[in-house]
Amino acid sequence: MNDWRSFEAAYPLLGRSLRMAKNAGRLGHSHLVVSSNASIRTRFPVLLAQLAVCLDPAPDGAPCGRCETCSLLENGLYPDLFLLAPTSKSREIVIGKDDSDPDTLRNFESMFHLSSSAPGGWKIGVVQDCDTMNESAQNAFLKTLEEPPRSCLFILTTGHPASLLPTIRSRCQILTLTDNVCRYDMETFAAMPDILMRLTFEAKDDLVAGEDCAAGLIEVLGSLGDMASETVQARWADRLKSAENLESAAMKLLEKRIEGETGCEYLRLREEFLSILHAWFAQIALVAEGTPRELLSNPEVVRVWLDASPRPEITPDEAARMLSEAENLVRVLNTNVSDELAVRAFALSVAIDTQARG
Repeated sequence: MNDWRSFEAAYPLLGRSLRMAKNAGRLGHSHLVVSSNASIRTRFPVLLAQLAVCLDPAPDGAPCGRCETCSLLENGLYPDLFLLAPTSKSREIVIGKDDSDPDTLRNFESMFHLSSSAPGGWKIGVVQDCDTMNESAQNAFLKTLEEPPRSCLFILTTGHPASLLPTIRSRCQILTLTDNVCRYDMETFAAMPDILMRLTFEAKDDLVAGEDCAAGLIEVLGSLGDMASETVQARWADRLKSAENLESAAMKLLEKRIEGETGCEYLRLREEFLSILHAWFAQIALVAEGTPRELLSNPEVVRVWLDASPRPEITPDEAARMLSEAENLVRVLNTNVSDELAVRAFALSVAIDTQARG
C-alpha cells in the first residue's frame, strides 16, 4: 500500500466511496481505521490524510501524492500532523495532568486549538492503537469528536474495536481494512523457531532446558526496543538530513514524532513476537489433529519442525495444552506485568506438565 492507487486496488469499494465523499465535500472529520495488520494501521492514516488535504487532486478525487501537502505528509514533515500513541510499559493512553504533559490526551488535544501553519490550514490528529485509551481518556475525547475544531481531521486506528466505548465508535466513520492473512517477518525473528522447537520437544520435564528456552525468548523480547529505534532512525534518516536547517522548535517537533513512531514500532514488533509465538503452537496443534501441511495458514513459522527428519511427534492433547499456555501468555503480556517473569513462567509451564503430575 505505497500510494492511493495501490490502496484502492486492494480495497476498491472503500477507496471509491472515500473518493466520492471527498468530491462531494462529505468526507467525515473522524475516522476509525480497523485492521489486524499493524502495517496497515501505520500506513493508511497518511493516505487518508493525503486524500483530505491534497492541493492538486486527480479529477476523480484521488490525492496526487506529489503536491506540497502530500509530500510533507509522506515525509513526516507536515507541520500540523500530531500523533498520539501508547508509549509506556502499561500500554495506556491517559488524560494527563495538563496540556504540557507529554503523550497524553490533554497535550494532544491542545494542539488543535492553535493556529495552523500548514498549507491549506488543515490539522491532522492520528491516535494509534486508540483502544489503549483508558475509559477516562475516551470519555474526555468524546467532546472533541462531537465538536471538532474547524479544519481538523482525526484518524483513530485499532486492531481491537470492541475495546472502545460504543460512543467513540458511533462518532467515527468506521473503515475496516481486513486482509485475512498474517504475514510474519521471519528474518527479524529468526531466533524464535529454534527456541520454540527446543521448548516444545527437548525441554519436556527438564527445568534447566525450560529456563534456557525462557532466557532465549526473553532476549528476543528485550531486543525489540533497539530494533524499533534502528528501524525508525533508518526510516527517518533522509528526512532528518533534509531538515537540518529547521528552527529548533521544528526540530523538537520532528524529534517528538520520531519518538512517537519508535513507540508505535516497538509495540508492533512486540505484537508480532506474541503472534509468532501463538502461531507456532497453533500450527503444531493443527498438524497433531491431522491437518495437512498445505492447509496450514503459516507453515513458515514451523518450517524447522515440518522439515525435521525424523519429525518429533506430539499428541493432540499435549499440543492443545501447550497452545493453551501460549494463549494465556498472550493475555498476560497484554497487561501491566513483568515480561521476564511472564515468559519464564510460560516456558516452565510448557516444559513441565503440572496437571499430569497432579
